[in-house]
Amino acid sequence: MSPPASFPASTAPSSADLQAVIGLEVHLHLNTRTKIFSAASTDYFGQEPNTFTDPLTLGLPGTLPTLNARAVDLAIMFGLALGCDVSGFTQFHRKNYFYPDAPKNYQLSQYDRPIARNGAVTVDGERIGITRAHLEDDAGKLVHPLYAPYSLLDLNRAGMPLIEMVTEPELRTPEQARKFLTLIRATAQSLGVSEANPEEGQMRCDVNVSVHVPGTPFGTKVEIKNLNSFRSVQRALEYEIARQTRIVKAGGSISQDTMGWDEGGQKTFVMRTKEGEADYRYFPDPDLPPLDITPEWIERVRAQMPELPAQKRERYLAAGLREQDADSVSVDVPQSRFLDAALSADPKLDLQKLANWLLTDVAGWLSAKELNLKASALTPEHLAALVGLVEAGTLSGKMAKELLPEVMQGADPATLVAERGLSVVTDAGAIEAAVDAAMLANPAAVEQVRAGNLKAANALFGPVMKAMNGQAGPDVVRRVLNERLGV
Repeated sequence: MSPPASFPASTAPSSADLQAVIGLEVHLHLNTRTKIFSAASTDYFGQEPNTFTDPLTLGLPGTLPTLNARAVDLAIMFGLALGCDVSGFTQFHRKNYFYPDAPKNYQLSQYDRPIARNGAVTVDGERIGITRAHLEDDAGKLVHPLYAPYSLLDLNRAGMPLIEMVTEPELRTPEQARKFLTLIRATAQSLGVSEANPEEGQMRCDVNVSVHVPGTPFGTKVEIKNLNSFRSVQRALEYEIARQTRIVKAGGSISQDTMGWDEGGQKTFVMRTKEGEADYRYFPDPDLPPLDITPEWIERVRAQMPELPAQKRERYLAAGLREQDADSVSVDVPQSRFLDAALSADPKLDLQKLANWLLTDVAGWLSAKELNLKASALTPEHLAALVGLVEAGTLSGKMAKELLPEVMQGADPATLVAERGLSVVTDAGAIEAAVDAAMLANPAAVEQVRAGNLKAANALFGPVMKAMNGQAGPDVVRRVLNERLGV
């Protein structure tokens, strides 16, 4: 049953009545050394245009494709991680279209026999269905110089192994879509299937979005193409949902168009009228025979699968990490690998305290420097050593934070403490002398404490710590103060 083209103005729903329906198409470059159907290298990013090509990439007559076996294994692994069925036959088709970035004038893709189908993942406790994930080769890239009356063609990307994953229309908010993409990126990175770096074009997303009154047929969907950041996905969805809502409320109709996203203007724009499936004239590629994904093949790939983000989250929770931190770290692959390596360096450390340093102090320093973990000189072993010194009472928390910038730049915290004599003073006599001096210098605070105002002791605590150059154990200082004050 087709949805109504529009609502009469008198019966147009309010924005409160309307619900967004969102489906995603995610494209991931697979982590292989060569392209999907030829021996050309995939290490093209940042290189001179059109230097990572070969006769097949250029679509020259007489060339024949040879399927990259690793690309198939990675696609099977990704499908298994999404709970998909990957068994049985799969086949490549020619998807015909004519565009400057497609020298062959067709794309090798999978039509009715995708390599993975009928899966699901969970986002915020809600099941999001995965319709399919299939293999294909990527197109080249058009470059449009500013104000120039021409465009340039770079075919380095053409032929890159690509997996396209399509969801069911079961996402409902831009925020949920962003979280879904975060989970997919973490899954791909955890498996080693893809680096999934949007900034390098390794992860791209198209979104399909419509609005409707719940309980009625879906509205006319609009596709927004080639979004290359999670922020762009969220903002494009927010804008398009608001645009469609205004039109429907006014009694208008939505046109099924393919849209682009104007990052500068923060709005969508019409690119072209949506093609239909028949426009691509799919037919099986005669040069690539079908594949039979056998149970033995599946089990071989499954045996190579590492821990997935959901499994990692459960492990962190079981080890005592706060739920909010477990949610955050489990979908940040560099952070989780760093945290696990630091804990391996000193298994006696408290996971939560180690995570606190990583997520707060380390993250803050990196943010201020506009760096990431990989770009810093911090090692998991050095972070574990720094936290271990604090936990052992050898180094005060204050001194540890002061040393952190040097540790972030590669310094060994144990060496810094030894060279500078920063170890926490445990000499009770020295601490008692500093406490006595502070009490003599501030008799008013002493009288207030003895009169019942216990908070007045803070006026004595600071001078004691200053006299000890911040190297006295705070707990020891508190204990000696209480003993001297008789509280």
